[in-house]
Amino acid sequence: MKLIDLLENNAVTAIGETEITSLTDDTRKVTEGSLFICIKGAKFDGHTAAAEMLEKGAAAVVCEHDLGLGDRQILTDDSRRLYGKLCSAWFGHPERKIKMIGVTGTNGKTTITNVIKHILMSTGHKTGLIGTIQNEIGDEIIHTENTTPMTYDFMALLDRMVREGCEYVVMEVSSFGLVQNRIGSSWFGIALFTNLTQDHLDYHKDMEDYYQAKKMLFDVCDTAICNIDDDYGRRLYGEIGCDKLSFSTHENASFYADGIKIRASGSSFWFCYEGKSHFVKTRIPGMFNVSNITAAMGACLKAGIPLDDIISAVSECGGVKGRCEVIPTGRDFTVICDYAHTPDAVENILRSVKEYTENRLICLFGCGGDRDAAKRPKMAAAAAEYADLIIVTSDNPRNEEPGEIIRQILTGLEGSSVPYEVVEDRREAIYHALKIAEKGDIIVLAGKGHEDYQVLAGNKRIHFDEREVVAEGLKLLD
Repeated sequence: MKLIDLLENNAVTAIGETEITSLTDDTRKVTEGSLFICIKGAKFDGHTAAAEMLEKGAAAVVCEHDLGLGDRQILTDDSRRLYGKLCSAWFGHPERKIKMIGVTGTNGKTTITNVIKHILMSTGHKTGLIGTIQNEIGDEIIHTENTTPMTYDFMALLDRMVREGCEYVVMEVSSFGLVQNRIGSSWFGIALFTNLTQDHLDYHKDMEDYYQAKKMLFDVCDTAICNIDDDYGRRLYGEIGCDKLSFSTHENASFYADGIKIRASGSSFWFCYEGKSHFVKTRIPGMFNVSNITAAMGACLKAGIPLDDIISAVSECGGVKGRCEVIPTGRDFTVICDYAHTPDAVENILRSVKEYTENRLICLFGCGGDRDAAKRPKMAAAAAEYADLIIVTSDNPRNEEPGEIIRQILTGLEGSSVPYEVVEDRREAIYHALKIAEKGDIIVLAGKGHEDYQVLAGNKRIHFDEREVVAEGLKLLD
């Protein structure tokens, strides 16, 4: 592609007729004829390698200040933003050829996107999914490393979805993806906001910065659907200027749930819309999942799917891996695996499960290393609100000392009368929880969810699937 065609008037150059063979922000991927984009990251500034990339064969570089490279440098005020536009152009703007639905917020994104995809697929619309657990093209599963893929990979994935006949893509849009302009020139027909609770403050300087990052999605959408049960969702609803709708499980909204009944096997409620109520039954348990399903149903209604078809699809939806997932035990107690890794998520899962716990509610959790340390005691305090017993253990300690992470967690239990135990090794902690479980107990394994690994010191990744660990632990009890 000629450089002038790739730039699409987003920047000026004197060498517009130059043929570009590839584009990248990765120094390792530069080849003859590449366009290299200088990105300033947390650990490396691509500007420092610009001259070397030209020597390596790059046709030109994109940079944010004059590097003294003459006509072979293309100046822009924001390399990340321009890179997103370049990737969109490189793949022929696939974002314009597919209907895009985006979901952002701290909690609920994975469940909402999966339910929306299930509804769309069930009603005959081939759909792609981009999210935390995996990416999907129709029924094909594709491994993912990031909730929102990196810029080039994102556009390449959209292009593949378009070529394989997807009508829709429904995706989790992370705050990282928004701030780093990974979504390129994407425009969303529908964008949903779930909630905002403390998370990623190792990256965002404070909650206001985190909120403003999430809010960026609603500058590039036609219709917003906001959770007005959440303070930030209510604020967002009042601040945005696009077409907007609301959802709730507590009060009247554009879409809201009423008459909610929660059971271990699922839930039922009345979906209220335009003055009428419609009975919904789902196999996905949890009050927070009623909110998630309500949001998904509202999005599909806005997309033009008939309500009767939506309700039928929801009744057949089996839930999402690692989201309030019941792990089979064949015993007289229950084990639930959930990705809850923020104070709010821990509170939500435990409060919901508490409603149908016959005996004790046991919460086993840890906190990730090299991540927001301020939430550690808050997660413990949230667990103490609802659990009858807490088992504190490791999560992904990464480069931090597991014992020090646990010490910080325990400060959140000071003054609490809830009994707790510390078992640092997560495998042994799960074995211990199974050993002490009594009839009617529910054990909630919080934090890992869909993850089938642990990240230890030196960022060493080992296989660790809690479903397998539970099965192993049960055999030890026999």
